[in-house]
Amino acid sequence: MAHVTHDKKALLTRVRRIVGQASALEKAFDADEECIAVLQQIAAIRGAVNGLMSEVLEGHLREHLGRGRLSAVERGAEVERVVATLRSYLK
Repeated sequence: MAHVTHDKKALLTRVRRIVGQASALEKAFDADEECIAVLQQIAAIRGAVNGLMSEVLEGHLREHLGRGRLSAVERGAEVERVVATLRSYLK
């Protein structure tokens, strides 16, 4: 996972932003905020999570599948792992 380690600071910044957004969502519920404010916060969280997923996925594909280090069998197994993860994420 060299790409995650290499980009660790930027990825952690994204994660901390998501944590802050989730905290703001919790406060919005506690404060009985208007529905539209809650919906906007949920949309912001979803966008942030999607951006994080995209960045980590791209790094994984480039680092682990894009380089010629894997045999055909290993590459096939890795593709199946990625597909299973994406299916789970997109449910």
